Formats: sequence, structure tokens, C-alpha cells
Amino acid sequence: MRTEVHVHGILSLCKGVTLTQVENGLRKWLDYLDAETIAEARSMEPDEPGIVFHRSDHTLEICWTGEVGRNFLNRLQDALHELGPLTDRASQIELTYFYEDGHDEYQLLFVGPNEESIHLVQRQHMIEDVAGLLSRHFSQEDVAQVTDLVNVLFDRDLEKCKSAGSEPDAQPPGGSLLHFRKKHLH
Repeated sequence: MRTEVHVHGILSLCKGVTLTQVENGLRKWLDYLDAETIAEARSMEPDEPGIVFHRSDHTLEICWTGEVGRNFLNRLQDALHELGPLTDRASQIELTYFYEDGHDEYQLLFVGPNEESIHLVQRQHMIEDVAGLLSRHFSQEDVAQVTDLVNVLFDRDLEKCKSAGSEPDAQPPGGSLLHFRKKHLH
């Protein structure tokens, strides 16, 4: 069964990264799409740029929608893992799945040059989400207590990863955040 998915994010690349390096990093995703280059990997939405390498500001812009099957996520994660060493800092990639029954699923993937940078972006994202939710109902002091606890949990998790000697993945355990929401691309 095919599902429509929207992939969105901007990756900050190291200076000197070439289009060839980007396309080689994205090879598993491009092969999945049966595309040789990122220019061939067009979005099915005509107003979306697709996958664009901006050499001048060292970024890879992804705003792409397509119909995908069940192996898509693995291929995308593999491609993001390959791109990690080409990035100068960690970023998030948003995926929104649009199902025929009308429900949508929102997922975040993180990519970066190393485990610590990915962990930092995950931490910042989680603290912003938690603080945003709690500040609607609780005082700043109460919110600070919870965000301090979130920081402690992330510190503990990072120490576990370091002591286990694990290698960074495109999708570290617990690194995928799933949310449900109404369809809204931008």
C-alpha cells in the first residue's frame, strides 16, 4: 500500500561540500525514488522545490512530497545517516504521513555530524515542546522544574550512550518523535 509523505527540513552542510557528495549521501533515497540526481527527485506538489542543494549558503533544502511504500523510512534514515558527516551541525527533518482514512502522522528525524550534536538538538526540541505545553497551565517556576528534569534525563541518556560506546545513527533509539496532527504543510 502506498502512502503520501511530506519530508521537510534544511540541513546545514560543511563548507566545501559538493553536489556529488550530497547526491552520494542521498543515494539510497534517490535509488528508492528511481532518480539519478536530486534534480530528478521532484515533489509531486508543483509548488514545492523538492531537494535543493544551495552551494552559496552551504545548505540542503528538502521540501518534497511523494507516494511511498513501507521501505521508505529505512531508506531515508540510511540516507540521512550517510549525510551526517557532511553536516556542520545537527538538524531535524520533519515527516508527515497522510493516510487514506484521513489521519496524519508526524515524525521527526535528526541528522548531524556526531551523537552529541544530535542529542543537543533533540534536547532543545523536547525542552521547547514541554515548556510550551506546560506554560499554558503552570507557573514559570513549575515549568523550570520539569525542564530541569528533562535536562537530567538527557544528560543521563548521553552518558549511557557514551559508556556503551555506541555509534551515532541517523535515528538513535528514542530519537523519533511521533505526533498526530491535521494536514498542514507550511
